[in-house]
Amino acid sequence: MNLLYEEDGNFKVGNIMTDNTTSLQVESLSGKRSKIKAANVMLRFSDTALERFLPQAEQMAEDIDVSFLWECCPPEDFGFEQIAAEYFGHTPTPLEAAATLIRLHEAPIYFHKKGKGRYRAAPPDVLKAALAGAEKKRQQLELQNRFSTQLAGFELPPEFTEKLPQLLYKPDRNTLEVKALEAACAETHLSAAHLLQRCGAIPSTRDYHLQRFLSEHFPKGTGFPEIELAAWPELPQAGVAAFSIDDATTTEIDDAFSVEKLDSGNWRIGVHIAAPALGLPRDSAGDEVAAQRLSTVYMPGDKITMLPDGLVQAFTLSAGRHCPALSMYIDVDAGSLDILTYQSRIEQIHVAANLRHDTLEPLFNEETLAAGKQDYAYAGELTLLWQLAQKLEAARGKAADNNQQQVDYNFHVEDDRVSITQRRRGSPIDKVVSELMILVNSEWGKHIAEHGFVAIYRTQQGGKVKMSTVAAPHQGLGVAQYMWSSSPLRRYVDMVNQRQIIAMLNDSEPAYPKNDPALYAAMRDFDTMYAIYGEFQRHMERYWCLRWLQQEKIETVDVVVLRENLVRLENIPLIFRAHGVADSPAGTRLRLAVGDIDLLDLDIRVRQLEVLAEPGQP
Repeated sequence: MNLLYEEDGNFKVGNIMTDNTTSLQVESLSGKRSKIKAANVMLRFSDTALERFLPQAEQMAEDIDVSFLWECCPPEDFGFEQIAAEYFGHTPTPLEAAATLIRLHEAPIYFHKKGKGRYRAAPPDVLKAALAGAEKKRQQLELQNRFSTQLAGFELPPEFTEKLPQLLYKPDRNTLEVKALEAACAETHLSAAHLLQRCGAIPSTRDYHLQRFLSEHFPKGTGFPEIELAAWPELPQAGVAAFSIDDATTTEIDDAFSVEKLDSGNWRIGVHIAAPALGLPRDSAGDEVAAQRLSTVYMPGDKITMLPDGLVQAFTLSAGRHCPALSMYIDVDAGSLDILTYQSRIEQIHVAANLRHDTLEPLFNEETLAAGKQDYAYAGELTLLWQLAQKLEAARGKAADNNQQQVDYNFHVEDDRVSITQRRRGSPIDKVVSELMILVNSEWGKHIAEHGFVAIYRTQQGGKVKMSTVAAPHQGLGVAQYMWSSSPLRRYVDMVNQRQIIAMLNDSEPAYPKNDPALYAAMRDFDTMYAIYGEFQRHMERYWCLRWLQQEKIETVDVVVLRENLVRLENIPLIFRAHGVADSPAGTRLRLAVGDIDLLDLDIRVRQLEVLAEPGQP
């Protein structure tokens, strides 16, 4: 005797060896013997060969009209043999009964299982909804398959056009577009970005990197709401003519300088900082915007400002204007340049000129200073500031030539072409600006602490740099305390600190009292986002370095090994893993052949050509 039984949701056949009423010993077609429960037996038969029974039943099941079978069903529960008799119009043969069971089992939309071999027909409204859902699912699967086929053939489905940002930056794996994209990626062995690029969906690799950053950190866009400035008291006019020193592309001019000869023969050096905190008090609409942005985001050829252009223009120290400023005046001895006194004021200053690096540096440099050339605007003032900067640097315990070997790189992007130029760090321009900024940030930090106010400081002890609300040494700079307060148009912590300085000078209550949660939140959030923005800037600089290699059709590069196969190019700021190049000691100079450049993964393939110099060799 043979039987059809259910096991693990599947139907199987076997030959009965022993029938123990509640259980049976069964031998399968393969000869394997097993014990099954009698309750799992669906059908017993003997008139059909065991090996042909299931294939014949499955073939017969395919011919059964599911809709007609459903119409034959009673409203209550029924057994499969009962409905088989209704469908075939006679007592079913074992094959007909088995075929009916298989058909019922394979159509859960039409027939709801109610036990072993028992079912109930789905109610008409439930069946209608289920069929509509199944049809929708079938159409979606068909659409998904079409998407995958098109993508694998490097053709972008039209439906993908408006969903590209989501697919590239925030894919939802529950959507059929993402499922189709993942299937096509598996077939083509490409990443989603590379596959979509092959389909023509990423016309600009630069925009791909920018939009990925914006989607995560500026999901609502980079625009600004309308912001109205708060009114501030009329400020006294300073009787000085100030000048700024900035890069040619700088629009947020935070600082300027003035030089005045006193009746005593000594010099009064003015350091003037833009004062947006006057018009953006704590918790104002403008403050909320700045607290969200926290800093201007920089990248080659572009930037995302912390403040809207209208507010920047209201406070930036542009030439030809009278601008509100927070000023520190430093009286210095005419002979020794020793600092005699400090005075801080909130005032209006007249900005007479905005000097720019590209035009100033050929005139104001080590060579012209050594030659005593004074044939350019502000030559006398700049020479004095340079002499003072050298003295300030020495007072901090820094060697005069400690920056001579360090190089900064300037990126200029125009019409999608990039130029990368070197600029030695520690030039007279750099030193004048940096030393005076270190001085005012250190002194204001000292005055704030002595006044009993809290502020946000930048400290370094034991080699570790961190933000703190306590005035503590910055060993790297060689100062007893250092607070960021000289770039309030570009950094939120500077604006926060500026509010404290203004309150101190006005002898009023601080904008942020001790243990104010808002101060700690500003410090924490700024530290986090400033690191993220800095990493993005480095990411985009890497992108433009690779673009430069392509643009200039560079075929070979000279590199210095930093460690193992990590190398640095000698003429642009690009560091990468030289995969396939044999490990060399740090300091080895190599010449590499440039291979494929991947502007999406920001990777480069190279091949070693020769060793130019071993470590320590010139």
